[in-house]
Amino acid sequence: METTTCPAEGQHISLSVLLCLIHLVGLFLNGFSLWVFTCRMAKWRTGTILQFNLAMSDAVAPLATPLLAAYLARGSQWEFGQVACQLMIILLSAHFSGSIIFLTLISVHRYVAVVQFNRPSPMKRKDFVKKLCCGAWVFLLFTFSFGFLLPSTSDDRNMLCLSIHQKNNTEAYFTINFLIFLLGFIVPLTVSLFCYSRLVTSVSCINVSSLHGQLIKMKSLRMIGICLLIFVLCFLPLNVVRTVMVVVKKFYPNHCSLLLRLETAHYASYILGGINCCLDPFIYFFGSNNFRKIFRKSPITVQQERDKRSESL
Repeated sequence: METTTCPAEGQHISLSVLLCLIHLVGLFLNGFSLWVFTCRMAKWRTGTILQFNLAMSDAVAPLATPLLAAYLARGSQWEFGQVACQLMIILLSAHFSGSIIFLTLISVHRYVAVVQFNRPSPMKRKDFVKKLCCGAWVFLLFTFSFGFLLPSTSDDRNMLCLSIHQKNNTEAYFTINFLIFLLGFIVPLTVSLFCYSRLVTSVSCINVSSLHGQLIKMKSLRMIGICLLIFVLCFLPLNVVRTVMVVVKKFYPNHCSLLLRLETAHYASYILGGINCCLDPFIYFFGSNNFRKIFRKSPITVQQERDKRSESL
């Protein structure tokens, strides 16, 4: 039984500033990517569908950023009510879970396209990939429950939201974290590592004497590098720090100075996690010849191509 309640303390203003800056850049890059997908890309392939859904999941994060940044800037004092707290948790959970899911599906798709290029696979059919993405979004509805399981609470001084110092939410934090850590990070990471290891083995055997072979090898290596960077830089610190934090809170609740440092590290890991919004557009640009070609075309040329397709129909 806890004998001491560790009080929540305000975080440095730099956390709020960096959080807003990174998500502002991510909002611009993903907004631009969505514009290219929807307004300038007439023909979508299976990989395009997955990339579009990844961009959609990244576009969710900036919606929650102002609330979290204001919360930190106000000294960990939540002043926006219960519903806003639940909404912020839902948006953050949907963003991080959605990004990991679609990054994993992209790795599987790339594995199928390169390693099993001469074998039939449902991942090569647009109708199947569309259903798969719809299923992923339905699964993400599960994250809505996090907002109701982790409500805002008050301590002696502050109203708290998404804070390790919420004594009544300790058990819920602990359970939800390990569900996210095991099913939402370890499993996708294992699948991605398997796909990337097979991809590296496969592309190392590609004949680079031909231009087609060079393009496939270059695109695959870029995809592997960017996706692994996102997992290691953005998602690994967030999941590891959060796991350590909930374990310390559950079993060593009186170590207040340690909990405060872990909470600061946890919020800092949100900043690292937000960098994935800035890195994901590089997957579209470097990993998709179609996206790169469309990006380099003028709007007039794209519109002319659309008109020609309409006339042919």
